[in-house]
Amino acid sequence: MKTLKDVISLKFKTSESEGVIFHGEGQQGDYITLELKKAKLVLNLNLGSNQLGSIYGHTSVMTGSLLDDHHWHSVIIERHGRNINLTLDRHMQHFRTNGEFDYLDLDYEITFGGMPFSGKPSSNSRKNFKGCMESINYNGNNITDLAKRKKLEPSNVGNLSFSCVEPHTVPVFFNATSYLEVPGRPSQDLFSVSFLFRTWNPNGLLVFSNFADDLGNAEIDINEGKVSVHINVTQVKKNRIDISS
Repeated sequence: MKTLKDVISLKFKTSESEGVIFHGEGQQGDYITLELKKAKLVLNLNLGSNQLGSIYGHTSVMTGSLLDDHHWHSVIIERHGRNINLTLDRHMQHFRTNGEFDYLDLDYEITFGGMPFSGKPSSNSRKNFKGCMESINYNGNNITDLAKRKKLEPSNVGNLSFSCVEPHTVPVFFNATSYLEVPGRPSQDLFSVSFLFRTWNPNGLLVFSNFADDLGNAEIDINEGKVSVHINVTQVKKNRIDISS
């Protein structure tokens, strides 16, 4: 496949921060890879380099953050020669690829959801995508529909289900005035709490608990974007512990 123009679009949702969304490569060193890295979206593209090293085509662009939130995210890649528009959730970035070549020269297959081991340098230690995709469209071909109707030849569909399983966790949303109060555990000398959280706010109280018998309290909060733990214990000499991360 040798193309001057490409339009690739899809939607995805995942709770994983790493994974290859799609990949294609060619015998002459061309490649295109869209993947999640540290919950950000990374597009790697090479329209060709020469063996002398004077033309270096590798181009990498990163966009977005916190994309492992198990919400649907929309991606559109529009390429005309070296000019690329990368759109994530309606936020568009425009850039030009490095090098001097305009055509993307790929082999006969492009893979979605992972990168099968090919023996080529690019297939090292990258995680496959774990999550859901829909509305996959590659240069006018509705890949999702073709895969479901088994019209893609040749294709290798491994352990794929055409449904999206929801996670078992139940999130709780707090606004600026809401809180959740639960009963304590009297006569216990152990205080233990664990949770996942996500917020755009740099300050806020996460957890607070008074100890029984006026023995003190424990507090976990966000202060200037850092998580702080404060433990106040009465009746001992070193009566306060502060940890910040």
